[in-house]
Formats: sequence, structure tokens, C-alpha cells
Amino acid sequence: MVKPLREKYAADYVIANVENAAAGFGITPQMAQKMFSYGIDIQTSGNHIWDRQDLVDYMALNPKLLRPANYPAGVPGLGSYVETIGDTQIGVINLMGRTFMHNIDCPFKAAELIVDDMRRRTEVIFVDFHAEATSEKQALAYYLDGKVSAVVGTHTHVQTADEQISGRGTAYITDAGMTGPHDSIIGMQKRPSLDRFLTGMPKRFSTATDDVRISGVLVKIEPTSGRAESIERYSIEFDIDSHQDQDDIGE
Repeated sequence: MVKPLREKYAADYVIANVENAAAGFGITPQMAQKMFSYGIDIQTSGNHIWDRQDLVDYMALNPKLLRPANYPAGVPGLGSYVETIGDTQIGVINLMGRTFMHNIDCPFKAAELIVDDMRRRTEVIFVDFHAEATSEKQALAYYLDGKVSAVVGTHTHVQTADEQISGRGTAYITDAGMTGPHDSIIGMQKRPSLDRFLTGMPKRFSTATDDVRISGVLVKIEPTSGRAESIERYSIEFDIDSHQDQDDIGE
């Protein structure tokens, strides 16, 4: 489905957060390879990136599968990457919030250091901020306003309707939305999720299967200045049964 979307939107570069691809928890090396074969240029992640331990060695071999850049020094993998597409260099930064999440290094300070270095090479910089709190996401967008092309939030799975472009040319949305089953509670079967809220007892979660949609945003960026010109969100129904490759369910 990614390749038809690339053609439909004439997309030059596709970024996908894949950290829930393996039945909602992490991603395997085999699945990461499939993601690239679908037409995804770079993969970002978040708090579930370490759920599949066999991924650690794979990350060392493929720098285009990112983990949050504000993990402490010495953690495997990379948190940012710069790639040349045609005549333009594109920088991608993956960060994770700390509010209601793991108490790792400061995403603001990490972003500042990486952005300062990236801007020596390119003005086109995209940030995936994997965070729980809307306030933290908005604060990072304000902190990086005019320094990056886009700050796109991930993690909460529910697409927000607050897409905007600042006066200084930075596109923002609190959450790009979930690619997966929307007849669910953030992608999981509703009954176990509801029971956990009702009883406080642990429950085994299973991935839901109905009302599958592909969600995301399309950001148009002027390559010389790095300023965002437009941001458009989408949520497209996807019929898995009619798709030839059933392995695309985790996409």
C-alpha cells in the first residue's frame, strides 16, 4: 500500500514509525526489512523498540532504523540520519518524551545538539517526537520553531486535528495517527483493554483486526529554505482481505 500512496501524493521521502509492527510490541529484523521493501525510506521508533531483543544486532547493520536519539550514550543504534535524495539532503531525528514515559535523557537538549549539527548540511529536518503528553510535544515544536521543517508527534495512536505551520515555517501535528485496526482501543482488542480499566488486573492484550486504516501526514517542504509549505493529514481505509500479501497487516 505504501508504493501506491507514494505515487498518489508524489512523495519524495517516506518516514514510518514502526515500533508497534510486531503485534503491537516492537519490530523484528524480518519485518523491518519488509518495511523497506514496501517503499519506506527510513523507520523511526519509540518506547517499544527494545521489545524484540534480536533487533539489536540488526540496528547495528542498518542505520536507517532509528531509535530515540535521547537514549543515553552507549545504547545501540542511531537516533538521527541524513540522506541525500536527488539534489536535497534530508535529516530525520527520532526523539522520545519523558512525561509519563521512561526517564531517559532530555529530548530538548538532545534535539538542540543534533539540529545544530544537521543544519551545517541541510535545512530540511524532520522530527518524530514519540511522546505521551500533548504539552511536551507542543513545547518541543516551540523550542525548535524555525530550526526544523516539521515536528510530528507519534505514540498515542489517535490522529489529532491540530495540523499547522508556524510563522517561521515549522509544520506540526500532535499525533499522526495509527496505521492499524481502528475498531479497537489503540489497536488492541477492546474487551481486555476495558477489563483492565474496570478491574485494575493485568490482562493479555491481542491485536484487533477490524476497520484497518493507514494514517499519517503529508508535509511539503521548500528544499532550499527548509520551510514547510503545507501539512495534510490522511486516514485511508485498507482492505486487508483483498491485499495479496497478508504479511502487510503489520505495516
